[in-house]
Amino acid sequence: DLGSGLFSPNSPSLCFAFTDPHSLSYNFTISPWPRHGQPWCEVQGEVDQKIFLSYDCGTAKIKYMSPLGEEVKNMSAWETQTHTLRDTGDLLQEHGPDVTPEKHTDKGPLTLQARMTCWHEDNGHTSAFWEFGFNGQLCFLFDSENGHCTMVHPGGRQMKEKWENDRAVTDFFKNVSMGDCRAWLQAFLVRWEKLLNTLASLTTGPSTVQPMATASNHFTWITTGVLTSFVIMGIIIACIH
Repeated sequence: DLGSGLFSPNSPSLCFAFTDPHSLSYNFTISPWPRHGQPWCEVQGEVDQKIFLSYDCGTAKIKYMSPLGEEVKNMSAWETQTHTLRDTGDLLQEHGPDVTPEKHTDKGPLTLQARMTCWHEDNGHTSAFWEFGFNGQLCFLFDSENGHCTMVHPGGRQMKEKWENDRAVTDFFKNVSMGDCRAWLQAFLVRWEKLLNTLASLTTGPSTVQPMATASNHFTWITTGVLTSFVIMGIIIACIH
């Protein structure tokens, strides 16, 4: 059932008791024609921008990337989470092959990338959204609260229009992010609170959640490339002077 979830988006029973802002994100990478040994679907989980798991949708294998993952792997919500992540990968693969950007590339098949983020603010308000793109290019955003899509790059117009006209798909994205993701965040924070406080004290300052500020804030692979370009430009300018 594409519309199923741990809680419905408007469930009154989902109430966060935490006072600090926290975010939970899942990055999906769907390869239409993976090379030998390469998974067709990979998922990376992050809490407050800290990686805690890597999941292979095909083999259902999980790698725990930090004590955060080890801390919650025996929780009942954990098994439900992996099932939902696999269902999401299946949906993205099913609807991805025939939904390609208008401008094709000669560098091989396009890799579909999606990022689901849910967070709650210090006032208790919770929100969620999705980001979709190809080969590192962010194409459009989906606001799970109001169901609106925002174009970022024209290459994703075809995919955006098709998914907007498919109520089952948009309902799935909304329910998973506003229902399941929020429920996981609430459940996991019960076990994560001490660990996150410890990790925060070891850094220069706590991470700040700024959803949908800019495309580079969420697509880390794009951010890395931009920073590298600036460093190279700086070196060139220094050499010239």
